[in-house]
Amino acid sequence: MTETVPPTCPPVCPLCGRPIPPDVPQSLHHLIPKLRGGKGGPTVLLHQICHNEIHASLSETELARSYSTIAALKTHPRLARFVDWVRKRPPEFRSRTPGGRRKR
Repeated sequence: MTETVPPTCPPVCPLCGRPIPPDVPQSLHHLIPKLRGGKGGPTVLLHQICHNEIHASLSETELARSYSTIAALKTHPRLARFVDWVRKRPPEFRSRTPGGRRKR
């Protein structure tokens, strides 16, 4: 009897809950920024658009002090609005982040 191996499912972005297909831009987010003591600390795989929005919304200090978990990130007002918006888009959706990145 031959065993059938199911196709591997793509990872799921913990911020927006959408799958991350292999051909979609993605990146690792350090839950505690490297510049604030998080080098070698926990990371999560995110869509690049989700990662960009985190860094456009919060400074490195804010991330280290108050938003060092996915649950905490989801409570930030701008990120909560973003998650509600992006969740309705297909997994391969890409867009520029309005407002650019915050200063470190």
